[in-house]
Amino acid sequence: MAQATNTYTEASIKTLSSTEHIRIRPGMYIGRLGNGAHAEDGIYVLLKETIDNSVDEFTMGVGKKIEVDLVDRTVRVRDYGRGIPLGKLLDCVSIINTGAKYDSATFKKAVGLNGVGQKAVNALSLTYRAQAIRDGQTKVVEFAQGKLKKEHKIVATTERNGTIIEFTPDEALFGTDFKFRAEFIEEMLWNYAFLNRGLTLTLNSKPFKSEFGLKDLLQRRLTSETLYPIIHLEAEDIEVAMTHAGHYGEEYFSFVNGQHTTMGGTHLTAFREGLVQTVRNFFKKEYDAADIRQSIFAAVSVRVIEPVFESQTKTKLGSNDLGPDGPSLRQFVGTFLQQQLDNYLHRNPETADAIKRKIEDSERERKELAGIRSLARERAKKASLHNRKLRDCRVHLDTKDKRAEQSTLFIVEGDSAAGSLTACRDVQTQAVFALKGKPLNTYGLSKKVIYENEEFHLLQSALNIEEGLDGLRYNRVIIATDADVDGMHIRLLLLSFFLQFFPELITNGHLHILETPLFRVRNKRETRYCYSEAEKQAALHKLGQNAEITRFKGLGEISAGEFKDFIGENIRLEPVTLANLHHSSELLAFYMGKNTPERQEFIIGNLRVEKDLVEA
Repeated sequence: MAQATNTYTEASIKTLSSTEHIRIRPGMYIGRLGNGAHAEDGIYVLLKETIDNSVDEFTMGVGKKIEVDLVDRTVRVRDYGRGIPLGKLLDCVSIINTGAKYDSATFKKAVGLNGVGQKAVNALSLTYRAQAIRDGQTKVVEFAQGKLKKEHKIVATTERNGTIIEFTPDEALFGTDFKFRAEFIEEMLWNYAFLNRGLTLTLNSKPFKSEFGLKDLLQRRLTSETLYPIIHLEAEDIEVAMTHAGHYGEEYFSFVNGQHTTMGGTHLTAFREGLVQTVRNFFKKEYDAADIRQSIFAAVSVRVIEPVFESQTKTKLGSNDLGPDGPSLRQFVGTFLQQQLDNYLHRNPETADAIKRKIEDSERERKELAGIRSLARERAKKASLHNRKLRDCRVHLDTKDKRAEQSTLFIVEGDSAAGSLTACRDVQTQAVFALKGKPLNTYGLSKKVIYENEEFHLLQSALNIEEGLDGLRYNRVIIATDADVDGMHIRLLLLSFFLQFFPELITNGHLHILETPLFRVRNKRETRYCYSEAEKQAALHKLGQNAEITRFKGLGEISAGEFKDFIGENIRLEPVTLANLHHSSELLAFYMGKNTPERQEFIIGNLRVEKDLVEA
């Protein structure tokens, strides 16, 4: 013990520069690193921090266009705002806690208020270039890994006012395999467009612009038919769009000062409470809150003076008030709904009747489920004593453990695959749920099937999502099935189940497909795992045409020793998203409904026999 104490000396105390601190502790500034496979990975936070500054210019009434250009791993953002003052350009992009947004007269309701964002972009980039253009003059500064490489002199220019930021994230931090996914950037730009009508954003010249704000957002994100036309309400500092749809659960999109608060916060809580109170007052009946909000599909945006977020990544609002001298958010949002929504329902009795019918249908179904639910819980309680479907892990998402975000549930088919995966998993953060075989096709069935089908009920219990995602036990839910016809069918059945009953699991980015290798190519010196025919050919070119090739037909054939490589640091996941999916009810009907003539025609029209594939 004495020896350990002696190693703690003055030399142990270190003072880091802001750049060093950001690079050593990036999680404090951008949440997480990641390789770009998830919409909230750090590379998108860097882009968002850059665009936020440009949007704040638009909010202040300057610059109606923002251009984003992506070439491989390098991003360029150009706005036409006022441009950073040339004499302070270097400080604004490199010295932490430097910016104009501490001055609320200049930026009253901006997103970036801490003077940190652009410095983090700089520090975490392999190369970083900033250019400001103001009134016929321009200046450029260039950095590498946060260190100044060149400060150019101010020169004359004919370019329009604005700011240009160009950066390439550092692969030393984000990994050699990181890449930007265009679909994630497009969704980000759509959100900016929905929240800033009159602003045009472009991605490699593709435009993103909205005419009706949050109404357009809901229209674009709809995955099922609405029960009544979208309600769209606005006032100073608040905008709301809402409807009820044909899905289960509650689905929300919430924003503060243009920032997508994916984790919600006080403004979303205020909306959920205000909606319930307004509906109860309108119908003069104390409906259960769950029945009012069942199948709700809504978006809410507020503007707050000097918002307080729970982290630098700004995914959850912590502010309780509209501003230093303003009303509480609960009071502000509640009063807005009580006036605007109540007036709307009085003026649109058909919509009011549709909402009432939906509430009563939800109430009826909830009461029908009560008895079934009780029996299912008793059955599950007994089954869990002997049930070996779930090989649980020790760390879960709903705990305060620092590894909570790593918590993962693999859903596999059969005991063979479950055995291989269980033998090599990380018991701290990786759990395994084994299916008996093909699960039931739930298309067209009501939620009571979850309680009548033991397997689905045990899966719901394992995830702990019966009452919503608040208690979700795993951050990543991974479908791990064989890459054959049966495996694809099981995958489709599970996707249908989640899409129908728990769509928020998908929309919140928790559901993934595990990619496993199709081939193993090896010689005496090296082994390569290949996920496609092209990768196999590349491996043969590298290792020689005489290399041994093994075709993996199923996960159960992969040994535990090999499986470890596929679920560890090198795991390949394909996120399940609804980014380009509209009216998923129609898609489910086509693929999962009865054997319709349309599906038969599709199969016949797209059928390719082995001879065709060889010739192709």
